[in-house]
Amino acid sequence: MNDTRTLAGDEVVEQVSALVEGVFERLKPLLAAAESVLAETPSAAALHRIRPQVTEALGGLIIGAGFVSAPRVLADSEFGFEWWTAGSPPAQLFISLDPGSENFLDYTRQSWFTVPRDTGRRHINGPYVDYLCTDEYTLTFTIPVSRGGSFAGVVGADVYVREFERAVRPRLRALGRGAALLNAQGRVIVSNSVRQPTGSLVREVDVPAWWSAGAEPGPVLRRCGDSPIVLVSEKQG
Repeated sequence: MNDTRTLAGDEVVEQVSALVEGVFERLKPLLAAAESVLAETPSAAALHRIRPQVTEALGGLIIGAGFVSAPRVLADSEFGFEWWTAGSPPAQLFISLDPGSENFLDYTRQSWFTVPRDTGRRHINGPYVDYLCTDEYTLTFTIPVSRGGSFAGVVGADVYVREFERAVRPRLRALGRGAALLNAQGRVIVSNSVRQPTGSLVREVDVPAWWSAGAEPGPVLRRCGDSPIVLVSEKQG
């Protein structure tokens, strides 16, 4: 049994997996609502019908949630963006959907949108600084939405990295050696060392290559469940 298959390492992997699954689980009612609205009346004017499921998804780790349509799926608008942020009451986030505007946000080029579109799989984007919404390091969880068997957009949730960190850092510290959670590009989400701040890139191990090769557990790398998050830890001396 290698170094990272210790009980503490198992606990980190299990906790991260549980947190990730918890976020995706809260998006399931929203996914069902979005697909129902698109099946009946695929219009921007009808998106208000999913707001109860959007606002119900907010809370806990989730500070923002909503639905973003694929281009030309809606009958009355090329784009569709129904996104709300947590608060009392929740607030709707508005962006420019006019391609002729200098403030136009072409979300179809964002990886939280393109990866679910191109793979048909759920995705976690980040950590990145969300200049559009919170100006904080954020993780965005997205699930592809289908209409008639074709990609029709995504439902998603935003999670502050600091809240994610608050949940997992005690177990990272309990490992008793340097450890961090990274995304598939090798960028630090959270670590137990000040030398590896959030957003920094780990170069000591080639995480992208390891991920492309199948992400098989090794002496220092382990995938956290079905999520694109990896636990990297120093070997015990």
